[in-house]
Amino acid sequence: MTERDLDELGPVDFLVIEFPEGQANFTGEIAAELVNLVEAGTIRVIDAMVLTKEDDGSVDAMELSDAGDLGDLVEIEAQLAELLAADDVTNLANAMEPGSVAGVLVYENLWAGPFAAATRRAGGQLIANGRIPVQAIIASIEADEALETTGA
Repeated sequence: MTERDLDELGPVDFLVIEFPEGQANFTGEIAAELVNLVEAGTIRVIDAMVLTKEDDGSVDAMELSDAGDLGDLVEIEAQLAELLAADDVTNLANAMEPGSVAGVLVYENLWAGPFAAATRRAGGQLIANGRIPVQAIIASIEADEALETTGA
């Protein structure tokens, strides 16, 4: 990346999405949606890999390029920086259940790049961030609805 690219860098996030043993149903929909996000300029994929955790706890990490037929992901794979190190893989795999498979995605939020750059130029720096799981939002909405229904 050039110095200008770094100056304009948007926030970088990572996701680890686990598919419990026997519950993976890969149809290509995930890859298609990821390609849509990239093509729309919403995100730039920096790194992606697949982790497999065996029942004995051992972990196999596979770069996206080694995952077989990539279909529409082939263009994204060609641009990956392979940012994740062996220690990162170990730490991420600690969250996985034995027998599961997980996808790891490191991406830049391109949509937020101009805002992040303006914030840095103004002397600001990110000191905290987080994400509210969808399940927590659904539970909160359902609890509110239940209160409205019961009148309590």
